Amino acid sequence: MVKAIAVFPEAHEIRLVEHPEPQITQPSQVKLKILEVGVCGTDRHICALAFGTPPVDSEYLILGHEALAEVVEVGEAVTQFRPGDLVVPEVRRPCNDPDCRACRAAQQDFCYTGSYTERGIQGLHGYMATTVVDEARYLHPVPAELRQVAVLTEPLTIAEKALVQALQIQDRLPWRTGSATNAEPGRGLKAVVLGAGPIGLLGAMLFVTAGFETYVYSRAQAPNEKSAIVEAIGATYLSAETTSVEQLTERLGHIDLVYEALDAAPLAIEVLHNLHRNGIFIFTSGTDPNHPFHIDTANAIEHITSKNQVIIGTVNAGPATFQSAINHLSIFQQRWPQVLPALITRRYPMEQAKEVLLKKPGGIKHIVSIA
Repeated sequence: MVKAIAVFPEAHEIRLVEHPEPQITQPSQVKLKILEVGVCGTDRHICALAFGTPPVDSEYLILGHEALAEVVEVGEAVTQFRPGDLVVPEVRRPCNDPDCRACRAAQQDFCYTGSYTERGIQGLHGYMATTVVDEARYLHPVPAELRQVAVLTEPLTIAEKALVQALQIQDRLPWRTGSATNAEPGRGLKAVVLGAGPIGLLGAMLFVTAGFETYVYSRAQAPNEKSAIVEAIGATYLSAETTSVEQLTERLGHIDLVYEALDAAPLAIEVLHNLHRNGIFIFTSGTDPNHPFHIDTANAIEHITSKNQVIIGTVNAGPATFQSAINHLSIFQQRWPQVLPALITRRYPMEQAKEVLLKKPGGIKHIVSIA
């Protein structure tokens, strides 16, 4: 048996459980010792029973999708990994519909049917367990020097996928064709990150690296631990408490890219009205149905159409963006060696996982240490 943190939807309970130890049953599988699992808003929503689906044969769902693991055993067909390797697993798994072109092309993050499964979220147990078995094709190798920060890979993939899509969209502009292959494709453009949580701060690091003049717009007044990180990477931190959206726009002059990472739709919509011509607005989080808001639809559509703007939504990531995130973590670590570790506020033992899952402690990123 292995220890795991699980949510029981019917019983409305989260607790440490004894779970049958998984074994390799296919030659393409890998047995993993889970080292760390990041806690995010998705986990807290699942614990609040807003969503989350256990496997069909289980009354509980093992939580956790932001994981770092060590390989302990490999199937006979696995040649790319060996015991002792560090890996980060993907979250989403393809649907079974033979007509789903996305899943058949190993791009299940764009699944057409919506019947995909996700580790720790929908239909599959997650990684908040001492031992897990997974398919080798869903694992990505991690350099040993990233051991202390590699658990940040999955949240970074959100920004990685967003940036790839934004650059592909901007290639519609003839003078920017091929921008996705340039070393600094954001050079000369301004990006605003809404929110200074882990996804927002990691996104800001990515945009700075890509050459964007980057601003992070968050609630708390500076100085604080988040503003210190923003300034350390060469971006600019602005507080919503002291700078209105109108003042933000006046200061920047124009906004080419907005990356929403704050789960606060009213503010996001307010910023949307100030997006520059040919600009792109990226949504990464949903809205709270308990806090509805109103939008002037006619005005919003007029802005979008007359200014050639694009709005996209993105969640989860595919194989290429996982590998890109690992590569960028190495770049971040070399460029700002003190910054990445500062994102991790605290590590909790498994016995205290419930504490951080049921409430949102202060700080930035909280991690459950499994091994």
